[in-house]
Order: sequence, then structure tokens, then C-alpha cells
Amino acid sequence: MKHWLSALLLLTALTGTAQAEESPSGKGNIRVAVNNLRNTDGFVGVALFDASKGFPDKPDRALVGKRISAGDHGEVVFADVPYGTYAVSVLHDENGNGKMDKTFIGIPKEGFGTSNNPKIRRGPPSFSESSFNLEKCDLALKIDINYF
Repeated sequence: MKHWLSALLLLTALTGTAQAEESPSGKGNIRVAVNNLRNTDGFVGVALFDASKGFPDKPDRALVGKRISAGDHGEVVFADVPYGTYAVSVLHDENGNGKMDKTFIGIPKEGFGTSNNPKIRRGPPSFSESSFNLEKCDLALKIDINYF
């Protein structure tokens, strides 16, 4: 009986330690590293979506968006994001005009990518293909940029 009680106390202590590693606020950070930029021209726009509406090419419908110089080669951090399901969309806006330039038939002229790096088929990746769960303090994503 004494060993059983000791094991229970140890398990309780270990569980408490594991929970301490999670954010008590139920929020975490999402760190986004962008890979494979073909040049350092323009800007890189990174948008965090919490729903499929507007994903991936309507950043005005994103939960939050950030823009960095393409020459920075840094990461974008979304801080204090409530735990939940999200997707990230990235645009390499080479000419800095604030939008994705396309050919007359709708093919992107500039680089793009989404979380989970889904295979590019006809049309842009869906929210469900690109979604992930934030359920701990810190999540790191690496997004590869695609060019046509």
C-alpha cells in the first residue's frame, strides 16, 4: 500500500511538471521560418488564419498578418496565440505592391507557400490541407516557397 501511494504521488508530481511546460494561459507562440526564396527582392508577407474563409490568398481576412523584408531571412513570430487550429499563408511579394501578381490565366508570378507544405495541385492549397493545432507554448513551422 505504501509503494502504491508513493507511485501515485510521483505520478501526480510528474503530471504537474508536464502541465507546467504548457502555457497556463492557454496561449502559445507560432514561429514561421520561410525557406527557398529565390531572391531578396521585395517583402515576405505571412498571414495567420483561424478559418477557411479567405485562406490562403485574402490576407485581409486573416487573424493577423506580418511583413518582413525578403532580405532579412528571419522568422516571423505570432505571439500569445490562443490554442486552437490555424493555417499560415506566405507570399514572396517580389515587387512590393502588396498583392500576388498572376498571369492572365491566373498562375502566380510570385512565390507562395502554406503551412504543412502541401503538394501544389490545381488551385491553391485548402485550409484543411494546411491546418495545424497549436496546443503547446511554442510551435515552429518551416514553409517552403513555391515558384512557377
